[in-house]
Amino acid sequence: MITALRRGLLVLLAVFPLLANAAPTAHQVVQDTTARLLADLKVNKERYRSDPAAFYDALNSILGPVVDADGISRSIMTVKYSGSASPAQISRFQENFKRSLMQFYGNALLEYNNQDIRVLPSNQQDPERATVNMEIKDGKGTLYPLSYTMVNKNGTWMMRNVVINGINVGKLFRDQFAQSMQDNGNDLDRVIDTWADTVARAKQQTKVTP
Repeated sequence: MITALRRGLLVLLAVFPLLANAAPTAHQVVQDTTARLLADLKVNKERYRSDPAAFYDALNSILGPVVDADGISRSIMTVKYSGSASPAQISRFQENFKRSLMQFYGNALLEYNNQDIRVLPSNQQDPERATVNMEIKDGKGTLYPLSYTMVNKNGTWMMRNVVINGINVGKLFRDQFAQSMQDNGNDLDRVIDTWADTVARAKQQTKVTP
């Protein structure tokens, strides 16, 4: 009996470090990132209103590590354009995309006023791709659904897309990119350099409620 107990304890001690260091699930990544964003905003909101650069830097430090910028940017460009783009152009677009994404969310977050934000229970089954759903309730009690598409990249869950109140942001950006290419005579460099303006137009087509 004592021998069996001792063996059981040895097995538990061997497994415990693995459990303690287990990679977080997609649901946990979204939940933790949301909590960090709101905690930072609670402390620094007024400063961020007068110092947007500091706000976007903070957003990038929190959101940047969990955003699949490479996957999203290539999806927005689509194979039609990314296949002929140079590595330098891809890199520039990724940087411009990340900056515009932080602004896209940042402006909405500054309007946040203690709404009820809830990460819904997870039914994650696919080890490579998951959808994490959230609900946002405004001061009038209106519910806004939000869902993140998460992908597993080398053991780390990262955000690939977001759907806000039924609006697919990835598709919206893809359509904007294609339209911008058409408007600019397929001048990829100009489309990349004016991407912030493109996102500003996209934001007018949707209301992002934090």
